Order: sequence, then structure tokens, then C-alpha cells
Amino acid sequence: MPEPIMLELRDAARHFDVSRPLLQRVIAREEKRILRAVDGVSFQVPKGTTLSLVGESGCGKSTVARLVVGLYQPTRGEVFFDGLPLAEARADPTKRQRMQMIFQDPYASLNPRWRVLDIVAEPLRAFGLVKDRRKQVERVGELLTQVGLSPLDGQKFPHEFSGGQRQRISIARALSSNPEFLVCDEPTSALDVSVQAQILNLMLELQKRLSLTYLFISHNLSVVRQVSDRVGVMYLGKLVELAPSETLFHTPRHPYTRALMEAIPDLEMTGRTRIPVGGEVPSPIAPPPGCPFHPRCPLANDRCRIEVPAMIPARGTPETLVACHAVEEGRDGFLDGKPRLTPEPA
Repeated sequence: MPEPIMLELRDAARHFDVSRPLLQRVIAREEKRILRAVDGVSFQVPKGTTLSLVGESGCGKSTVARLVVGLYQPTRGEVFFDGLPLAEARADPTKRQRMQMIFQDPYASLNPRWRVLDIVAEPLRAFGLVKDRRKQVERVGELLTQVGLSPLDGQKFPHEFSGGQRQRISIARALSSNPEFLVCDEPTSALDVSVQAQILNLMLELQKRLSLTYLFISHNLSVVRQVSDRVGVMYLGKLVELAPSETLFHTPRHPYTRALMEAIPDLEMTGRTRIPVGGEVPSPIAPPPGCPFHPRCPLANDRCRIEVPAMIPARGTPETLVACHAVEEGRDGFLDGKPRLTPEPA
């Protein structure tokens, strides 16, 4: 029996008006400038699993994270949490406390004027979970121990800790309301590699022990492979591929995903010619028509330049959803056993 769906996005979009002031636009006869940070994203996250979103900087990953927790309202589409529209779920404190977020920068996400005890206890007070001060101290001590710190650390200030320890404090704060779903917005990107491994192992351990569901945002493919059940690849505000983690890393289908895999350092590929992605990422203010990746895609044809591809099961790997005309038409060479990132010879 499949797990119930914890989170679902249906054609969710978030646009920002980045126009100049009205008077300046009238004088210059300019139209409004709309930045399409997220432009129609749909996916589901079953309970107890981890879905990771990857892509280049500016592709819309963090905007999706903020849509999911209600920090941004969708311009179009819907977000559902545990079967309810997000606005309805957030209006109920008992449901709102089931969702928390771990932010990217542990140096900016903690109040430097508060002691750790007050930082971690804030959700306990906000949701009225523990009202007695002595019990709050006991609960904070339990949470700090759970993330590998000492209860005595509750009397310290954030500046007395390293980056990895600060991120552990952020995790303890997120866990204090007994959530079931955590949005992790690049929680290891500001940390050293050795500390990254410690935080990832901690998050995996907590997921198993507490049956947590994660939406994990990252640009680091090595990190994503370690923590994910499924991976979604974003490009210019859209999902271009969604697949089980090992399927995506062993048999990537979208040309952009395959180009990302080519960029991963690998000792076994020493001496092998790599095919870099040419060109620049188009502006989300003026995205290209048709497939958003077509200006940089070596397999693009006239259809790619006109028609927006739909997310459909890929031929040969039906567990993978991919938005690519070349894959749909078999022009990527996968079904012939000769996958390529160069145009087919005439």
C-alpha cells in the first residue's frame, strides 16, 4: 500500500514584479517586467520519504521551499499539505506546527541576542506546547542532546559555536514543535565538507527515528544522492526531470540532467572527453519560447523552439518523468543503446 501524500504541488508558480516605478515606466514607455522565479511546478512527496530539488543557482529551488512553508503565496496553482490547501492547513496551529524549515545560513538564521535556550524554546512558547519554564528547559536539553550537543549549551549565545554546531541548533529548533515534515533549504552549503557529512548523517538518523518527511533543496549532487529517495531537476523555474534517486544517477534522461552529471568530478572518467553545457542561463524575466533549455541543448530542433514539453514518463525508463521532446521522440539515442549529447549525424 503506497504511503499517504504529505505534500503536493499542482502547477505552482511564483512571479515577482521587478518593474521600475510607474512614472519612470510611463516616461520610458516600458511594459511591466515580471520575473518568473517558479513557473508551473508539480510534484508529490509521500510520507516518510525525501524528495530533493537540484539545479543551478537561480533556477527557483529556494522559491519553491518558501512557497511550501507559506512564506510566499503562489501566483498560480495550488499547494496541499496532508490533503488540505496550504492556507487552510497553516490557519490551524495543530497542523502548522507539523511543518518546519531549516534555513541555509546558520549564521543568519539564529538571533544573536538570544541564548540558545530561548532560540530552541521559541516554538514551544509560540504553539503553547510547554508553558512551564522548568519543563521548557528540560525539553530544550533533550533536543540539544538529540542533535549531539550538551544541555549546558543552552546558556550560550550563537556566536560561541562553530557553523556546524549552529546548524545543529537550527535543527533542534525545527524539531521542538514535533514536526512531521521538514523543508531543508541547502542546510549544508555553508559548512565544511567534513561537517556536511556529520549534519547529513544526523538528518538521516533523525528521519529514521522520528519518521520525518523531507523536502531537500541543494545544488550539490553528491549530497543529494546520499539523502534522497526521489530527485527533481529544475531549470529556469520548471521541473525538467523527476525520478527515483538511483535511476536518475545511473540513467539520467534529460540533456540538462546528463550535462549536470558530466560535471561531477569522477576519477574513473580521467582522460574521457566531457561535453560541457554551452551558453548562458536565459533570464527568467524573458524566458525563451518552447522548451526553456533549447538555447543550450545540443539536441534541440524546431519543435523544441516552439512547443513547451510536458512532463511525461520517459520511453525506456517509465519510472522517470521528463519534459523533453528529444526523449519523447527517441532522438537522445537511449533506446538504441547509444545515449548522446550531440546532434544525430545527418
